[in-house]
Amino acid sequence: MKKKYLGSVRAKRQQLQALHTEFEMLRMKSGESVIDYFSRMMAIVNKMHIHGDKMEDVTVIEKILRSLTPKFNYVGCSIEESKDLDDLSIDELQGSLLVHEQNFKQQEKEEQALQVTTSNKFLAPNSAG
Repeated sequence: MKKKYLGSVRAKRQQLQALHTEFEMLRMKSGESVIDYFSRMMAIVNKMHIHGDKMEDVTVIEKILRSLTPKFNYVGCSIEESKDLDDLSIDELQGSLLVHEQNFKQQEKEEQALQVTTSNKFLAPNSAG
């Protein structure tokens, strides 16, 4: 019985080490949505909790902020400067990043609309003739 328990503890420890490595290696992919990235992150964190790791929210928040894509750099910096990360929840961080992601998408739509309008002006036949 003792050997079986020790084997199980050893296997759990190895699994937890693998999860720690996966956690540290995790980065937001270019073009990935905030929701998808948070889902991947929280899946790993939840597995770590199941295996007995008592990771604090602030550790997860710091990891998320340092592993965002470059377009979120200024957002991450402003969050770090304006908020106490010890008091910030993961949900609040996600909400804040989602707002910025929506702003990015809106700006991209406006830029595309402006490009189409500008292109149409140059392509339209001269009707003043």
